[in-house]
Amino acid sequence: MRVLLALGGNAMTGPDGSARPEDQIAAARLAMASVADLLAHGVDVVLTHGNGPQVGNLLVKNELAASVVPPVPLDWCGAQTQATLGFVLVDALDAALAERGIDRRTAALVTRTLVAADDPHFADPTKPIGRYLSRADAAVLVGHGETWEDRGEKGWRRVVASPEPVDIVDAPAVMALIDAGFVVVANGGGGIPVVRDGAGLTGVEAVIDKDLGASLLARLVGADLLVIATDVPHAVLHFGTPDAEDIGEVSVATMRSYAATGAFGSGSMGPKVDAACRFVEQTGHRAVITDLSSIEKAVTGSAGTVVTPDGG
Repeated sequence: MRVLLALGGNAMTGPDGSARPEDQIAAARLAMASVADLLAHGVDVVLTHGNGPQVGNLLVKNELAASVVPPVPLDWCGAQTQATLGFVLVDALDAALAERGIDRRTAALVTRTLVAADDPHFADPTKPIGRYLSRADAAVLVGHGETWEDRGEKGWRRVVASPEPVDIVDAPAVMALIDAGFVVVANGGGGIPVVRDGAGLTGVEAVIDKDLGASLLARLVGADLLVIATDVPHAVLHFGTPDAEDIGEVSVATMRSYAATGAFGSGSMGPKVDAACRFVEQTGHRAVITDLSSIEKAVTGSAGTVVTPDGG
């Protein structure tokens, strides 16, 4: 069985959300112990991950230094965090595999994701990123070509486009590494968004939803199962109300019907549900949403929210 495991941002920070280097390394070691256990049981694993906290840190550095040096563009932030987190994850996985006496090689690949240059999200950027700033501080970054919006009492916040992922440019390289026996970390943060133009491929200022990127990568690498690891053991209906109900095994049509009623938050569980449903619809395989501690059980279908094909 080949599993695409998508690690949420919580898997790469401390329990309290702290993102110091030592916190991220400790979190990676914990996550990779579970991955090594899957590999020990003969499961073929491909990894991807979020990078929101790490990109957020780079954006703060951009803001603080904007009057001294030009801000690093958002596609560069994605590339830098992919490389850093990939390095941290494969180091942690190498150590976990060595502890178990497993001889497997690992690799992290900085990965580009193709988006359409005419994607409508570019004309109407709405994805908020980074922290709130004063009008004066935001004006410095607007002067560097960024889009910022007045959010009232909280201050100004940057917004960017979140286009649909069309293809993963480096998927053939991922497959070549898999075929050579590597455990691969790829497409972190949804991938670096690029468009085709007269020069070939060019990076753009955008954020690809990491869960939609994971769903696409899972399909392209021939995964039999997509596991989206987050900070809760199940998707929940009526979250935060007395009628809250964990969702166990559910058909993709029923999951879509829940989503159509607005049952899942657009910025949290909603994208995960959409990504899981897309994978199931496009492949006829299962997808699971659960927490990191349950991923071994998720592979057997005995934990988490299990989305199944209609009639399957």
